[in-house]
Amino acid sequence: MSTCATVSRQLDEPVSATAPTATTWLLLEQSGPWGAEALTSSHLDPALGRALERAAQGTGVRVALIRRPGRHADFHAPAARHVYAAHTVPGGAWLHGALTTAPERLLDLDFHALGGGDHRTFDTALGGRPHTGDPLALVCTNGRRDRCCALLGRPLAAELAASGVRGVWESTHLGGHRFSPTLLILPYGYAYGRAEARTVKEALRGVREGRVVLDGCRGRTAWQRPAQAAELAVREATGEYRADALTVTRADALGADGDTPRWEVTVSHTDGHQWHVVVAQGAALPPRPESCGAAVLGGPSRMDVVSVRELALS
Repeated sequence: MSTCATVSRQLDEPVSATAPTATTWLLLEQSGPWGAEALTSSHLDPALGRALERAAQGTGVRVALIRRPGRHADFHAPAARHVYAAHTVPGGAWLHGALTTAPERLLDLDFHALGGGDHRTFDTALGGRPHTGDPLALVCTNGRRDRCCALLGRPLAAELAASGVRGVWESTHLGGHRFSPTLLILPYGYAYGRAEARTVKEALRGVREGRVVLDGCRGRTAWQRPAQAAELAVREATGEYRADALTVTRADALGADGDTPRWEVTVSHTDGHQWHVVVAQGAALPPRPESCGAAVLGGPSRMDVVSVRELALS
């Protein structure tokens, strides 16, 4: 039986506008195995995992577990765990890191402030400071969530680490198993699908140069899916690759055209130029497995760019 990633690739399903959404990512190092719902089914205290889920709900913060590529036995667990927070909104993106021996201290964070881009709560609660090393490359390897993430993600993470790429971590669920291997690059928060080592290295080089690599890009996690589609469409149309040159300033629902929801999204450039982008939600056909564990075939939604119109400068 074909995996969901194999079927998606055979059908040439677009990866654009399929990124998970979070204005801020909060990452906690946790060695050992991960279950399908990793915060409550790993060797992290499940009570702490549930409390973190509740604290993050509705704040724009997404919590994920990370571990170094390689063997996952708990005897590799460090005494002090890495913790990262990354805010992904253009013009205010940052990445801070800390070490902690008490992961329960994450509950001291003001999650609403963190989701809004205020790093002071992270620095105060955990002794955090700006991350000065290489950008982070998170490869989803959560095979209990979907086997494609283990079959395709773990070899990619191992290859990157073995070739000397720094900042590589395995991570829990990043969404879109059928696009495995899936990847998240921080601090900008661009997600990638069907990632290969060469494209990951190019994406990381791009971050160091302040630009976005569009090959395999699923979108910026700061935005909801219609805005992800609009931003990527403007980049394709204009050749603007600087990461913080574009931002989404409005996203208005236009109502449905028949059964098709539509949005008008305003994408703004730092130089004052603006574009109106119309995005329509459709279904990916023919039906396909949205994950390897799905009992029935589905028609996952897709975001189709209907038009891109540059506005006259006022």
